[in-house]
Amino acid sequence: MALGYDIIVHGNSLSFRGGYFALANATLVTTPDGPVLFDTGHYCNRPGLLQGLAANGMTPGDVKAVFLSHLHFDHCNNIDLFPQARVYVSKREWEYAKHPHEDDMFVPWLIHEQLQKHEVEFLDGETGITGGLRAIPAPGHTPGSFALVLDDTPNGRVVLAGDAIKFAKEALDRRSSMVFDTDAASRASIENILNIAD
Repeated sequence: MALGYDIIVHGNSLSFRGGYFALANATLVTTPDGPVLFDTGHYCNRPGLLQGLAANGMTPGDVKAVFLSHLHFDHCNNIDLFPQARVYVSKREWEYAKHPHEDDMFVPWLIHEQLQKHEVEFLDGETGITGGLRAIPAPGHTPGSFALVLDDTPNGRVVLAGDAIKFAKEALDRRSSMVFDTDAASRASIENILNIAD
């Protein structure tokens, strides 16, 4: 059975003087073993996230697995909507979020306490998840960023990259606009994702 995916919250990176509206994608992946939600967005996304689930005939209680690409607020704040879900996050990101880069102001306070309310499965290296999904390290944006590979979809192999590749310019330039790890790690992750994905 081919894996399905639906971007149920479409992100954007609208900037304004002094900041930007960080709205990350939230993607619902359908597998033979049930749905997996890739990233949960943040509070501004809550209505859209709930509407996106409803459009797929689901409520948050139907989501039994959540994959967090990394622990920035615009990717993980809505985790509280999914109390029954197993949460996949990298061990390196868990540790990084305790002591983030001095310029990284995007790790939400009390994220560890919130995640400890869930069954957390830590990722370390390439890992099979469920139903034909595999997680791959994608460091650069943060040291513990991960991507999710869908090997068999109607569109071929799809990689949900999180903020390893935030927009097309980063793929074209092979360079991230926001790196809290190393530039070399970011470039290597972008190359790897582009080589893997159809």
